[in-house]
Amino acid sequence: MNRISVLAPALVGLLAIGSASAVAENVNIDTTRWTLQLEAGPVWFSRNNARIPGDTGTRFDMLDLIDDGPLPYARLRATYDFNARHALRLELAPLGVEGTGVLDTPVRFEDADFAANAPTRGRYEFNTYRLTYRWMFDDSDKWDLGLGATLLVRDATVALRQGALQRSNDDLGLVPLLHLYGAYHLSERASLVLDFDGAAAPQGRAIDVSLQLQYALASGWNVFGGYRTLEGGADNDSVYTFAWLHFATIGAGYRF
Repeated sequence: MNRISVLAPALVGLLAIGSASAVAENVNIDTTRWTLQLEAGPVWFSRNNARIPGDTGTRFDMLDLIDDGPLPYARLRATYDFNARHALRLELAPLGVEGTGVLDTPVRFEDADFAANAPTRGRYEFNTYRLTYRWMFDDSDKWDLGLGATLLVRDATVALRQGALQRSNDDLGLVPLLHLYGAYHLSERASLVLDFDGAAAPQGRAIDVSLQLQYALASGWNVFGGYRTLEGGADNDSVYTFAWLHFATIGAGYRF
């Protein structure tokens, strides 16, 4: 996105200011906490369209080639709480799928011509690595509400192969996102948690939002489950790709 050059420095500054303010609040080392969480489950595609290059390529449906699900996925998160108000989170979210099908029409992809009705191998990857700063501005008996920023590293690939003919488009980039967090405490141990990362511009968008029921167990463990959706893509002269994914989430975490 063209707005990255404008938004990224501002969000980097927000991350730095948030971290510095956390340190400036005389953090007690005894109260700092790490939380590790593993999220997994099945994922489905409801849309996956591509046109590469974005201005001269042929638009086609990747779901004609790859499986639309259910497919297995996993995410790993590590969160460091400086104190009750400030936290940093690192998240690793790999995603990749391959399959073989046929194209409904001839496709011009990466300056190569792929024939219709011929066995075609497709590969789609959308791996993301995220660093999030979160400021909890409300911490009550019933609610935890947070606001912050996420820097997302996008490592994406769309590839086609017919026999010896193969082309691949690799897209590595940095995307700044708004981060929102809300937890409603149903009881001392159970909470309904909403987690949102997202941004939109004329050149594209990225929305990742989850709603999960989380239950705290003894000795620092917690389990959770719910629903996540990821939608977005890019629309410019170089690339047009838009996908929409749906996740059934289950997971466990440990706080120490």
